[in-house]
Amino acid sequence: MDPEKVSVLTTLAPMIGVGVIAITAGWVITTWMRIKNGYPLDGAWGQPVHPKTDKEAAERIKLLTQENAELRAELGSIKDRLGNVEKIVVDDSHRLTAEIEALSGPTN
Repeated sequence: MDPEKVSVLTTLAPMIGVGVIAITAGWVITTWMRIKNGYPLDGAWGQPVHPKTDKEAAERIKLLTQENAELRAELGSIKDRLGNVEKIVVDDSHRLTAEIEALSGPTN
């Protein structure tokens, strides 16, 4: 091989290697972020890989609907509790003191 071509290849080889590593690392990080955040992965021709069947999708929807109902119920109870706390905080201090004294019973 010609020494000039060898010198060009030895100069370009590290740059090509770094480029290949950077592109591969970017692909891995992008795929990891998509999986972490729940985005579907794409196949070789752009078709979604996940979920594979409609049965899986229906099961996921069923579980998410159930979780949503549970969270709504919990949010409703928290709103009720917050309303009670707001009543206590906004209440006049004299009226609250009088109610506490009335509950404690007669004083001697």
